[in-house]
Amino acid sequence: MSIDFDSFERILVDRRDDGIALFTLNRPKRMNVTDARMHAELAVLFRLIDEDETIRVAVITGAGKAFSAGGDLAEIDTDGSDYAGTIRMMRETIQILTGMVECRKPIVSAINGAAAGAGLAVGLLADISVIAEDAVIADGHTRIGLAAGDHAALLWPLLTSMAKAKLYLLTCRKLDGREAERIGLVSLAVPRERVLEEALAVAAELARRSPLALELTKRSLNHWIRDGMAAFEASLAYEVVTTFGPEAREALGAILAAMKQR
Repeated sequence: MSIDFDSFERILVDRRDDGIALFTLNRPKRMNVTDARMHAELAVLFRLIDEDETIRVAVITGAGKAFSAGGDLAEIDTDGSDYAGTIRMMRETIQILTGMVECRKPIVSAINGAAAGAGLAVGLLADISVIAEDAVIADGHTRIGLAAGDHAALLWPLLTSMAKAKLYLLTCRKLDGREAERIGLVSLAVPRERVLEEALAVAAELARRSPLALELTKRSLNHWIRDGMAAFEASLAYEVVTTFGPEAREALGAILAAMKQR
């Protein structure tokens, strides 16, 4: 059965040959930052991919020059009064991660430019990640007074090492695609102009494989991630707690004030 993605406003859907579907995060003028609408669409996207029998492999990329530069700071409530909105975002974050882990179909990310926050989570949680060599990525949580939540405490130590995870998550240092590949954070780093081409080539290779063999191999490998779900849920809870702290409010307030002056 083919699933209707027409209700999506922030994610473009392009069904290609051989069961490959390309999903594009589509806010290019804002570097594809994840506003509430995009976040909600990502929360259901991977379940819909899983249910759509016409899709064998999913590829996800960003429109324009960025993959996704994180959350939309213009929507963040700096006085900490939007409790219901915070809980909704927490639940959606869990849905995004579990949706990607439990999706039976292979997911390939084409990280064509800058990635941070929720966008970086999607890029790194993909089964195979292809990044532009000069793309800049970072987890900036601690810089703005937040605990590193969503995916980072779970995934970075698993993909790299605890030493590298602590270096980048505690300091918020940026790294480019070449370094991300060198330390094992992504699968492949290629020149920027070849990112989508390479991701689609990987998808085509996967689409020729037995769907059940891919599904069960992915399921086996993802038990490593499932084993770390306690760390993920703890880090997400800690991030929520720190959003109500004075350091985060001050930092976010300063960023939003600077944005208004531009």
